[in-house]
Amino acid sequence: MTEQPLVSIIMAVKDTAIYLPECIDSIIAQTYQNWELIAVNDHSTDATPEILKSYSKQDARIRYYDSDAPKLIPTLQVAYAQVRGQLINRMDSDDRMPHDKIEVLVHEWLKYGKGTVIAGGTEHFVDEGEVGDGFLRYERWLNEVARTSSHYKEIYKECVIPSHCWIIHKDDFDAVDAFNPLVYPEDYDLCFRFYRHHLKIVGIDKILHFWRDRSNRISRTWDEYKDNRYFDLKLRFFYELDRDRSRPLVVWGAGRNGKDMARLLQKHDDHFHWVCDNENKIGRDIYGVIMQDFKDVRSLDQPQIMIVVASPDGKKEILEQLTQWGKKPVEDFWFFA
Repeated sequence: MTEQPLVSIIMAVKDTAIYLPECIDSIIAQTYQNWELIAVNDHSTDATPEILKSYSKQDARIRYYDSDAPKLIPTLQVAYAQVRGQLINRMDSDDRMPHDKIEVLVHEWLKYGKGTVIAGGTEHFVDEGEVGDGFLRYERWLNEVARTSSHYKEIYKECVIPSHCWIIHKDDFDAVDAFNPLVYPEDYDLCFRFYRHHLKIVGIDKILHFWRDRSNRISRTWDEYKDNRYFDLKLRFFYELDRDRSRPLVVWGAGRNGKDMARLLQKHDDHFHWVCDNENKIGRDIYGVIMQDFKDVRSLDQPQIMIVVASPDGKKEILEQLTQWGKKPVEDFWFFA
C-alpha cells in the first residue's frame, strides 16, 4: 500500500489482566504499523492499570487513560475523545488480532473511501473446553453475512457486524454519532445507525478477529443482552426506517419469539395479522389477536412480513414458501429472530 492512514484502535478495558498482554501483543505484531491504541480502564480491580501503564511506556503508540464514569459506552466515549487517526477500529481487551487484520481492513477501505464500512469475519476460541453451540452458530452466520455482504438484508435478525471487526473513516463515524448514544447492545445500535445513514458495508470473506468465548463475557451476564430485549431495538429502527403503514403488517410465528413480538407491536398502536402453521393455534384469540393460517398472507395486498421463529428448519420452510410466492427479502420480509 502506498497510503498509510493512521488507524485509531479504541479499547475499553475492565478486569481483563489475565488476557491483556496477549491482546496487546497481537496489536503490536500487526503487519500494518501506522496505528495508535487508545486503551481506557473502566474501574478495574485487577492488575489491568499496571499492565496498560507498562505497555504505554514501552510503545509510544499506546496511550492509557482512566474512565470517569463506569460501564462500557462512557469508557468508549473517553477513548474516542482522544483519537488522532483518520480511520477508526475497535478492539476487545480479551481477544486477539490476526497478524494482518489492520492491513487487510485498510487495504480494502482504500478501494472505496469515505461512505464505506469494511467488515470481516470472526472466529471464536476458548482457553479450555469448547466454544458454545450458540456462539458457533452466530459465528457461521456472521461469516456468511460478511462473505456475501448481506448486512442490511439480515440486519433485523441479529447484530450483523461484531463490535471489533470493522473499520470506518472518522468523518463517517462522527456522522452516525460515534459512541454517543447510551443504548445497549451498543454494537447492534451502531449497525442500525450505519443503515440509517446509508453507509455502504463491504464484507470480507476472511477471519479478521479471534473472539474469546468465556463464561463471564457481558453478552452472557448483562441484562441488556438477554432474552428478546433486542426486539425493542429492532422495532425502534423498523418503525423509523422500514415500516410502511399503508401496507398490512404480518407477524409469522406463534412460539415464544412471536408472542414477545406481538406484545411489543401492540405498544406501537399498529394493526397486524398474526399467522402460523400450527393447526392447534389457528383461530385462537391470543392477546386479542385471532391467529390466522399462514396461507392467508397471499390474500393481503403487499404485506410487510416479520418472520419471528426460532427453529432453523422453520425459517427454511418459511423462506421456501415465500420464494414460491415470489416475495423478496428487504422489500417484503425480514427475519426478526
